[in-house]
Amino acid sequence: MLVSDFDFELPEHLIAQEPRPRGGARLLVVDRARGDWHEATISALSSLLTPGDVVVANDTRVFAARLIGRRDPSGGAVECFLLERESETDWQALVHPGQKLKPGTRMLFEDHARAPGVRIRAQVLERRFFGRRLVRLESEGAADLEAAVDALGHMPLPPYIKRPDTDADRARYQTVFARDRGSVAAPTAGLHFAPETIAALRARGIGWSPITLHVGYGTFKPVRVDRVEDHTVDPERYDVPAAAVQAIAAARQTGRRVVAVGTTTTRALESAADASGAISAGAGVADVFIYPGFEFRAVGALLTNFHLPKSSLLMLVAAFAGRDLTLAAYRHAVQDGFHFYSYGDAMLIL
Repeated sequence: MLVSDFDFELPEHLIAQEPRPRGGARLLVVDRARGDWHEATISALSSLLTPGDVVVANDTRVFAARLIGRRDPSGGAVECFLLERESETDWQALVHPGQKLKPGTRMLFEDHARAPGVRIRAQVLERRFFGRRLVRLESEGAADLEAAVDALGHMPLPPYIKRPDTDADRARYQTVFARDRGSVAAPTAGLHFAPETIAALRARGIGWSPITLHVGYGTFKPVRVDRVEDHTVDPERYDVPAAAVQAIAAARQTGRRVVAVGTTTTRALESAADASGAISAGAGVADVFIYPGFEFRAVGALLTNFHLPKSSLLMLVAAFAGRDLTLAAYRHAVQDGFHFYSYGDAMLIL
């Protein structure tokens, strides 16, 4: 299977730079059995599902992972993108300019306007693979390091959003149900939900069950091979609580659907499912690469954003809906002016 089989033309003006109001996104509803689609809005989601279905969403919380500061003492501009915590003080990070930030380099991060008196001092400890560094951080003027990062950091907007982050992004690049801090990218299908959207689901007898998968930087990892089968995805940690397992089991026992909100939820559920589709509670690692030919065991419907050409996320959608139907729906979305990517519109696949 060729990666080029998942390409499509996308005009740059359709890449959303700002979000729509919560609950106001356009929705392309794709029917796999009929092989067609119709248009709706996310506010109509409850009417598109069936009482007894259960909607499963990722409640991870994005943190302000981008630190912008200067070298200490020379003053040159630096950026440190925090990826994964290894200890109380040490983080895996991407740094810029990478060639100049060798082990031993010191950095200082502060913002007198936004967070007076708060500082983070950092030192590069060692080089890691794929341009990563191990960085040691020490905070001043805040309750702890997490508080200092929250005060000084910038929201890690994706690289295709061609503008600086703003204070508004701190709220908008976060789901309304975010709970467990740990992601460097948002589970973007969840961004569409307003509190009223969730209330409407519950009022119609549709279950709502959060799980957690911490989204890593690998979500932006391009597919650099020619054959789909040669690609690998980065592992991500997930946790499925017992309450979600019970709600999913109840829906399946009555013939109702498990509706996954986003590709991250899908990867977590399919990683946690056994051969029969039963979900196990507890923590695990999602390292499955889902592409056409994958047999879905747990997920019965999928709400997702529109993804990049030739991306692993698009391949997951094509695995669920079928490649030809997926690309035909994408062509319609382009022709009809749907917005794409993290701040874009959504697709519901039934």
